[in-house]
Amino acid sequence: MDYNKIERHPFTPFLPEGTKIVMCGTFPPKPEKWSMDFFYPNFYNDMWRIFGQIFFNDKEHFFDKATKSIDKTGIQEMLTRHKIGIGETATEVIRTKDNASDKFLEIVTPVNLPALLNKIPDCSAIVTTGEKAASIIATESGSIIPKMGEYVDCNIDIGEGHMREFKHWRMPSTSRAYPMKFEKKTEYYLEMLKSEGIIS
Repeated sequence: MDYNKIERHPFTPFLPEGTKIVMCGTFPPKPEKWSMDFFYPNFYNDMWRIFGQIFFNDKEHFFDKATKSIDKTGIQEMLTRHKIGIGETATEVIRTKDNASDKFLEIVTPVNLPALLNKIPDCSAIVTTGEKAASIIATESGSIIPKMGEYVDCNIDIGEGHMREFKHWRMPSTSRAYPMKFEKKTEYYLEMLKSEGIIS
């Protein structure tokens, strides 16, 4: 292992008071690809377009095409209002191909699930946004990887033998490299949010 190439996740988890679900991807691209300093910062990633479509009926709600910027404040206000947290599944990685593609990420340190869950006592679900993220959470929770758009029930010891139950949802990657139409991805996220009572 080349320790000089290890990168630590640049963002701390965003966990609003009363967080009900926490969405966790793998790792962001390098800073030169960012349009804001927050999760899913690439202008061409569709995560915040999906949420714009779901909550505002406008997939470009958080985007400014002229400046190629993303409205970080607006996103955080939306997440806080709906009690949606954002985290990661890997805190340290090595990029084997110098990009953010999951298949070229070597996971050095996975998320500390007990520590994360201890910060969000009202959270009932971890939502992974891609196959690699799902496999990490499955490994760390000792469960199976859910099928796309579905969840599995998990139990994890969060300290001193105290078991915590949560659902592990697997959602499609919001990278445009993932071969699924935007409308289908949005449908998966919408159904998950409805199932978790985030929206009616």
